[in-house]
Amino acid sequence: MACLLGIDNGLTVSKAVIFDEDGREIAAALRRVPQQIPQPRHVERDMAGLWRATAEAVAEALARSGRAPGDITAVAATAHGDGLYLLDQAAQPLGAGILSLDSRAAGVVAGWQADGTAAAALARTGQEPHASAPSALLVWIARNQPERFARIGHVLACKDWIRFCLTGSIGTDLTEASTSFTDVSTQAYAADIPGIFGLGTLNLPDISRPDHVVGHVTEAAAALTGLRIGTPVVAGLHDVTASGLGIGGYGEGIVAIVAGTYSINETVTRQPLSDARWFCRNGIAPGEWNAMAISPASATNYDWLLDRTFGAERQAAEAAGGSIHPQAAAELQAALARQSTLMFHPYLFGSPHGAGASAGFLGLRGWHDRGDMLRAVVEGIAFNHRLHVDALREGFAPREVRLTGGISRNPAIAQLFADVLNLPVTVPGTGEAAAWGAALCAGAGVGLYQSPRHGPPAPEGAIFDPQPERAAEMARRYALHGEIAAQLAPIWPALEALAPEETA
Repeated sequence: MACLLGIDNGLTVSKAVIFDEDGREIAAALRRVPQQIPQPRHVERDMAGLWRATAEAVAEALARSGRAPGDITAVAATAHGDGLYLLDQAAQPLGAGILSLDSRAAGVVAGWQADGTAAAALARTGQEPHASAPSALLVWIARNQPERFARIGHVLACKDWIRFCLTGSIGTDLTEASTSFTDVSTQAYAADIPGIFGLGTLNLPDISRPDHVVGHVTEAAAALTGLRIGTPVVAGLHDVTASGLGIGGYGEGIVAIVAGTYSINETVTRQPLSDARWFCRNGIAPGEWNAMAISPASATNYDWLLDRTFGAERQAAEAAGGSIHPQAAAELQAALARQSTLMFHPYLFGSPHGAGASAGFLGLRGWHDRGDMLRAVVEGIAFNHRLHVDALREGFAPREVRLTGGISRNPAIAQLFADVLNLPVTVPGTGEAAAWGAALCAGAGVGLYQSPRHGPPAPEGAIFDPQPERAAEMARRYALHGEIAAQLAPIWPALEALAPEETA
């Protein structure tokens, strides 16, 4: 039976997952890829180190699978979107890769909001620029690192860098191309769009469909990964879209939610519909768009609280080969069963209200314990997803939700999402959703499937229906959550001004 390799490069980990053509996971391996924060708001990583880590993960997954290199029929990569991975004219890394958590260009975007550039970009590209958009980062580099800007040969995304390392070919795919510079109507580059941002001519990569074969594994890449020389590699796709595809959530009438580093909420449409509350980006085929409502305010807040309040227990559990999550789940379940005044806005690393908004607990009392704090954080995460889902409801009237991400494995959290969103929520049985979405593209590229949407269905998972009384209570708490955020809007900038940082 043919096997497929899906590579998934997130913000902290590079994974390699081997599937058989029926979608069963055969083997997986990962490597942590260190982030570099050389100064506030700068979040980067070494591009050569990223490729080495990815190659090591592929080699280990292949060894674990027990399959011969020739059994890998095709390869696809997916990775975090936005950010920037630059090559010089000799196709060598031009500085560190910039992650989508980077906010150095926040001042650039603030200026665009004030002078009308953001509105012009929304009309032409289907989205307002944000701090880690390629357009904003390129302008920041032009202003602050003109020598580096002058040496730019190729403007790539993360997964495009991995594709280059595997094949030596330079290009991108339909989904990734639409992060800044494509016409929302034609789904192709337009000559006037860089000028909206004050940029001149850019050497933007050629665009392919995610499932088109764009190269083959080179001798050098084969030596590092163990893959067979000549193995087909397809263009791959943005990990947001890959995750939706991998959980069976890529389609009209469905909101695919990823509760991870980012609050990701997306739905597919056959017509481009632009709104400042979501990105209208290209889907996996011409004539399809993916409306993506996103903010960096989801499950990393949960991990942060576990680190701060379950630190000793977490270390002990992991040292014994276990996990802190069962204990945290029990304390969360107990807290959900009682009334609480405690609320949390999950803006530790960003928000849908701009870069100036910050996190905070309100309603905290001396009798609250860490279970109550955990409940408030998880509620805040779900409320932030609802903010985005409500926007998508206005534009697209979705009927159901597909939920993935580590915290979705906790049934209490999945039920909370159903109650907060007041929609049925399915948590599919797909383990590595983004890697499987990439693998579906690889399989389609070599003819195993009619298209990435026609592969094996996602494994059935648990379904959580909203509970009417609980949904009504969550609606009241959500309304207060939003009112508090509105009241804090003029306070957040004053807080930020206590420790000013350069964002121009």
